[in-house]
Amino acid sequence: LKARSRRQVCTRSVRSLPASVTMVIKTDLCNYTEYRIFPGHGQKFIAKDAKVHFFISAKADALFHQRIKPVKLRWTQAWRRMNKKGKVEEGAKKKTRKAQKFQKAIVGMSLDD
Repeated sequence: LKARSRRQVCTRSVRSLPASVTMVIKTDLCNYTEYRIFPGHGQKFIAKDAKVHFFISAKADALFHQRIKPVKLRWTQAWRRMNKKGKVEEGAKKKTRKAQKFQKAIVGMSLDD
């Protein structure tokens, strides 16, 4: 029996997977920016009341601890949501109402006068 090299074994096992299989990666959301945090990234902060906060970067962590609202920063998702940026739906826009004309009766006069 011949000993196979490590490279040959790995390539054969990968090729045997069906093409329709997609890899699922568990991601968390940053509590400040609302960006997705992939495995191996970000920082976890546990407050005194045992609330767990995930931050995508030290920048987001520092801004959270300075109590700066994410709505006031243009690069956060909260600001984009408040200012209606991004997802634009043409059919879902609100229609403005036209003022309808109507006749108001005046005391002592009829609608014909």
